Amino acid sequence: MADERAADPRHGPTRDRESRVSAIDEPKPAPVDLPHDDEGMDEEAPQLRVTRRSVLLFLLFVASALAFLYFVLPQIAGLDETWGRIEEGDPWWLAAAAVFTVLSFLGYVTLFRGVFRDAPRIDMRASYQITMAGLAATRLFAAGGAGGLVLQAWALRAAGMARRRVADQTLVFLMLTYIVYMSALVICGFGLRFGVFSGPDSFALTVVPALFGLLVIVVGLLCSAIPTDLQRRLDGYAQRTGRVGRIAQRLANGPAAISAGIRGAWVHVRQGDPALLGSIAYWAFNIMVLWAAFHAFGGAPPGAVLVLGYFVGMLGNLLPLPGGIGGVDGGMIGAFAAYGVDIGTATVAVLVYRAFAFWLPTIPGAIAYFQLRHTVQRWRDERRQQRVAEMHAATA
Repeated sequence: MADERAADPRHGPTRDRESRVSAIDEPKPAPVDLPHDDEGMDEEAPQLRVTRRSVLLFLLFVASALAFLYFVLPQIAGLDETWGRIEEGDPWWLAAAAVFTVLSFLGYVTLFRGVFRDAPRIDMRASYQITMAGLAATRLFAAGGAGGLVLQAWALRAAGMARRRVADQTLVFLMLTYIVYMSALVICGFGLRFGVFSGPDSFALTVVPALFGLLVIVVGLLCSAIPTDLQRRLDGYAQRTGRVGRIAQRLANGPAAISAGIRGAWVHVRQGDPALLGSIAYWAFNIMVLWAAFHAFGGAPPGAVLVLGYFVGMLGNLLPLPGGIGGVDGGMIGAFAAYGVDIGTATVAVLVYRAFAFWLPTIPGAIAYFQLRHTVQRWRDERRQQRVAEMHAATA
């Protein structure tokens, strides 16, 4: 056996020489396993590629939309004195609208803080910065606030949340937000239809919105029955069927994530989490801004009509327009006109509501965005210092 080892070149002088060199090398420190909260520390903030042309086009669009809403639309509707009516609004009711705007976004911040209370570094101050900066991003992106969600995800990753955790909790946040929306459509729609609330009871204006809300709720409940680990369960199928199975496995990630979000939201509801009160406050005070705007120019429609017209009009936010400019305004005015509200009063009230709920938070939202960038940089500096300390401790 010894002769065989001697004849084997792997055990000859070269091998011994390599062993001696390796022995005198200074030992390398063991790699430090960084916690998951460092995965997103170097991700860049989502930014718009701003050029002079894009800025000019955006400003032109906003100016055109506002000109149409404030000047052309009143002319079409025969409301030549709309602008004058806006200037003659009751200042006390307009002041109330401003207060309700603040309370609405305070509810939104409370909801965010409640959902992400377990996230590292997300205190009330950070929650304010993330949500208000998200508002500014929503003004620049289309499709129902997608820009705000992108910014929110970036901030949470920078705070230290793992990517999957960010996705799951964001879905919980959305579910808790929009369950109030859909529930209001169902309650007010069927309530008007069956005479529980005063107002029009036509099928198209009451049952159709109610059925839409009910359908969304039912589909959500059915999705909650999907296993949250569906992707893992398809491992065997993917291995047996090849490419088709792998595609099916990837597609399964979406339904599984939705199921996890719905289940997480249900936990908050079942436990009576105050975060749900934040969602209710956000929508309720937002509608009260519109209610105060109506009162500033004569009077508000019945409560159920106000709520239903508001939520039906908000569907215009899904149009690919920056912040829903034009889509939400026109949608609300058209909805209230369909519900029998005087179109002149509806036009003035909706335009004033949008001034408070849409334009007023834009300035603090932009300020919050720059504050958030400084906060994220501070988080990064703190975690880099912690990582260096951990590496030094591992090599000591």
